[in-house]
Amino acid sequence: MTTDAPATPAGLDVPDPPAHHETAGSISARSPAEVFDALESSSRGLTATSAASRLAALGPNELRAAKRPPVIRKVLAQFTNLFALVLLGASVITFASYLIQSPRDTGSLELAVAILAVVVLNGAIGFFQEYSAEKTSEALQALVPHTARVRRDGALADIPARGIVRGDVFVLEAGDDICCDGRLVEAHDLTVDDVALTGESAPVHRTAAAVPAGTATMDAANLVFMGTSVVEGTATAVAFATGADTQFGQIYQMTTQVTEVASPLQRNVNRMARQVSAVAVALAALVFGLRAATTSAGLVDSFVFALGVMVALVPEGLPATLSVSLAIAVRRMAARHALIKRLAAVETLGSTTVICTDKTGTLTKAEMTVTVLWESGRRHPVSGVGYQPEGAVSEPDQVTELLQAGAQCCDARLLAPDPTHHLDWRILGDTTEGAIIVAAAKAGVDTAAANTAAPRIGEFPFDHERKLMTTLHRTPAGCVSYVKGSPQELLGRCDTISWAGSDVPLTEDGRRQVTGAGDQLAGEALRVLAVARRHLDNDHPGQDLAEHGLTLLGLVAMMDPPRPDVIDAVAACRKAGIRIAMVTGDYGVTAEAIARRVGIITGPHPGVVSGQQLEAMSATQLTGELTSHSEMVFARVRPEHKQRIVAAYQHLGQIVAATGDGVNDAPALKQADIGVAMGVTGTDVAREAAVMVLLDDSFASIAASVELGRSVYANIRKFIIYIFSHNISEIAPILLAAAIAFPLVPLSALQVLSIDLGSDILPALALGAEPPDSGVMTRPPRPVTERLLSGPVVRRFLFLGAIQAAGVCFAFFWRIHSAHLGFSHFTAANPVYREARTMTQAGIVVSQFFNSLTVRSEDQSILTIGIFTNRRLLLAGAFGIALVSCISYIPVLQHVFGTAGLTVWDWLMLTSFGIALLLADECRKAVVRHRRPQPPIN
Repeated sequence: MTTDAPATPAGLDVPDPPAHHETAGSISARSPAEVFDALESSSRGLTATSAASRLAALGPNELRAAKRPPVIRKVLAQFTNLFALVLLGASVITFASYLIQSPRDTGSLELAVAILAVVVLNGAIGFFQEYSAEKTSEALQALVPHTARVRRDGALADIPARGIVRGDVFVLEAGDDICCDGRLVEAHDLTVDDVALTGESAPVHRTAAAVPAGTATMDAANLVFMGTSVVEGTATAVAFATGADTQFGQIYQMTTQVTEVASPLQRNVNRMARQVSAVAVALAALVFGLRAATTSAGLVDSFVFALGVMVALVPEGLPATLSVSLAIAVRRMAARHALIKRLAAVETLGSTTVICTDKTGTLTKAEMTVTVLWESGRRHPVSGVGYQPEGAVSEPDQVTELLQAGAQCCDARLLAPDPTHHLDWRILGDTTEGAIIVAAAKAGVDTAAANTAAPRIGEFPFDHERKLMTTLHRTPAGCVSYVKGSPQELLGRCDTISWAGSDVPLTEDGRRQVTGAGDQLAGEALRVLAVARRHLDNDHPGQDLAEHGLTLLGLVAMMDPPRPDVIDAVAACRKAGIRIAMVTGDYGVTAEAIARRVGIITGPHPGVVSGQQLEAMSATQLTGELTSHSEMVFARVRPEHKQRIVAAYQHLGQIVAATGDGVNDAPALKQADIGVAMGVTGTDVAREAAVMVLLDDSFASIAASVELGRSVYANIRKFIIYIFSHNISEIAPILLAAAIAFPLVPLSALQVLSIDLGSDILPALALGAEPPDSGVMTRPPRPVTERLLSGPVVRRFLFLGAIQAAGVCFAFFWRIHSAHLGFSHFTAANPVYREARTMTQAGIVVSQFFNSLTVRSEDQSILTIGIFTNRRLLLAGAFGIALVSCISYIPVLQHVFGTAGLTVWDWLMLTSFGIALLLADECRKAVVRHRRPQPPIN
């Protein structure tokens, strides 16, 4: 963060600041007495009149919600894709042809209305799916407390947090949320939790003393910030920034300024739409010209003929099918505790090549946990993760006094679950102290009973000068002092050490052994505290007496541990060919240690870059770093650094997912191809910026979602092959008729629409609901450059489409030939022609039923997969056949579609063509399996 004052947000009418307007840096460098003058305030606070004037000038202490596109724009977006535009154009032109005809043909009007209805139906489906998936509340304000205690006219008053202004004096105590950025003028043993803003899990000490000029804003120990909270102590502060001018607000502004990028699926679909629409229009124009030049048909008839070509090629059901298929995947992911806010993000996660993950709260639980105890030269592992007092301590009898003394020398409290408010085990107070209390409970120490037997009669609070905390207790044997703190500080005050149950002199060799043990634990990225005691002769000793001549009881080592399921999840992602980079605000040693524990780092020489180093890197140098190291850890980074890292990976052509939970993660989440926020511990800012929210905060849910995302893409390929293969069978008889100058269309545009709606959407949805293929997580991510209409996909639907086309062309012209009439004798009312058109439509529908069975797998036989393993697909196929049967036999529909009833022999012939299609693809699959390289025999 820069120490300069942030720019005024657009839309706020703020007057020019006075000449004495101070930056955060200059405020922090002043003494408390000078701060009041700089902010035109006093220890009595602002007057009510002054506060009201500033509120009117600067605006309320709140963040303006990011503007969302109006609903009408979202509705219109459904009708601006190329498929919709092409069909809308066709509808308009068809309606125009109806108006200029004399006499008017009601068929043209019916066709125009039908095309328009298809477009409206597809748009409605797409809009409602998108709207329901993306609708989220403006929850950002939930992070900001609703009230604040301020001094106005010398008296304390509770006011709405939005009413606090620059220069207000406000008071803080343990448990308070901080509603603005403030400069401390009084502080008493104050520690604050900045994890939501900085990503660091450890509470930080704050003081009212001035800091050296030039100290970075986030490093100034006398500043507190909006969105953070008080862990312990009390303080008085003066507000120097509110609303969008706060550090919180600056990050929010960064988030709103990041433009959303189209997902890989959206880019693929847009590219495919351009290609297909161009081919459809070009072929329609060619057929129109060819027919007008070679036959006696009028221009209107030629246009209707050409329109059939275009409609046959445009997969009008595809947008709706994509939307609903993605929505099915969204519901599946929700069942796996992953909420998707934007449909296209489903497939994006499946194509992810890099995950930039936060550490605290994402890979770890953000709950300090004691993992090792050291006493008498031995290490005692402690199992269990987090604040839930479940786990075990190795040889608990040997560490009872160590843990009891450590727990009694704590102010924190362990709170039991509260089912009414859906609260789990939690700590009130310092999390480091909470970890000691939980470890004591695991060892069977009853801290409450110990406090009753040896009540506290005094204490010397922790301060950062001596780095110790001491409590005094009355015991039956007299007064005892318990001391905990920095091993280096405490060891110098010890004369003896508890060794195997006895107090023995602490020799130089003993000191070296203790120091070595502490250094070894610290080298494992553990936070280490030493615990000691002293028996005293009176109940009112001085601090110097209580903290010297101590007996060292041992060392307590703790960390914010990885979540239990993270290691397997990371391994699954690595097996799937996904790179994982840790991006955290924590220290490099700690970050690297956690990365090794969870498997993000496995090699001896990973890339470890600090925020300071990143700041000095050029874009080229950063790209080189990412290219040369497959395993990366970025430590001590700021929000703009995270965003830059994500952008650098994207510049290399990677599809990036970024995870996070804090305010500081929001810009990176917005920049990423898919931002993944924590739903339980995550801030509302992070959840707002992300397109995916993990409802259980489990990194394992990411691996499960990647598997689902990959299956979505595979299923999309399946129904694209399904749809385009029958488009070929629709266009083939029309083109053949044009080539041989047959005067009538073998398949009308209205029939094409009925096929596409009746035999496309439901089967395609059933294909979209196919479960993930086995081994989907053992393959690397698909190439970023791979298109939906890739070579294998095109070859597959050309193969299947050619077989279908041959069958329907044979069926149509076989029936035409059976009349033994010349082409010139056929009219639209000719019953043989109507039967032939019906044969074409029914032939496509029947062959598509068999086609849906074979496209379920690229190489596996339908006998291996099982015909009845996707019953929705069978029902969808049955619906398509039932619909075309109704069109064939019901008189009203016969009149609308120009069809006629088919005989049993007609249906048998069409069914034989479908079986031939299935058998042909079974042979192709057998060849593919035979050519596949076989694994070596051991």
